[in-house]
Amino acid sequence: MSSSISQRIATIRASLPASVRLIAVSKQVPTELMREAYTAGIRDFAESRIQKAASKQAELQDLPDITWHFIGHLQTNKAKKALELFDWIHSVDNLQIAQRLDTLASQLGVTPLVCLQVKILPDPHKSGWMVSELLADLEALNQCKNLQIQGLMTIPPFGLDDDKISTVFNHTRKLGKEIESQQWLHIKMLHLSMGMSGDYQLAVRAGATMVRLGTILFGNRS
Repeated sequence: MSSSISQRIATIRASLPASVRLIAVSKQVPTELMREAYTAGIRDFAESRIQKAASKQAELQDLPDITWHFIGHLQTNKAKKALELFDWIHSVDNLQIAQRLDTLASQLGVTPLVCLQVKILPDPHKSGWMVSELLADLEALNQCKNLQIQGLMTIPPFGLDDDKISTVFNHTRKLGKEIESQQWLHIKMLHLSMGMSGDYQLAVRAGATMVRLGTILFGNRS
């Protein structure tokens, strides 16, 4: 198994532009496989459950240079723990949670890196701002001075063909440019977190700077 994980990582790394950050989605992946990925050069790991991430971080504390990314839906009552455990939060999906994180970040003395989760198409199965909602909330988000807002995150709805997925990713890039052109003081659009195992190549073509890959690295999880 170990050679196949390192081979998969090497193959994907070789296919990605140097500007794209490979984030290994390690939810439901045991720490021994995460160690193999680490040995193969992975330093960015993403989790979607706070408690699971906490126990994994304790097991992997001898690997000090890991950057931890949170990619799950964040409930308000877990916000403080998320700030304590994670360097990045990709899934800030509404104004209320952004403001809560900002308040807690001030109290904790941290300045987390965050992405704003946006839905280009309506999708009842996913959290996130619709485009018009996000644009309306930018002024309030710009007041969240303890958050380092770095860009946008998106996940296309399930079941789209490649053309429609590409359209979602391209619209996300254009939205980032539109927000960037407004020159907010505390909102930067440096990153596009988009693309998973099935569609990351489309995301990279559309301008992704971070891809979140799980199955293609670790195989199918239980």
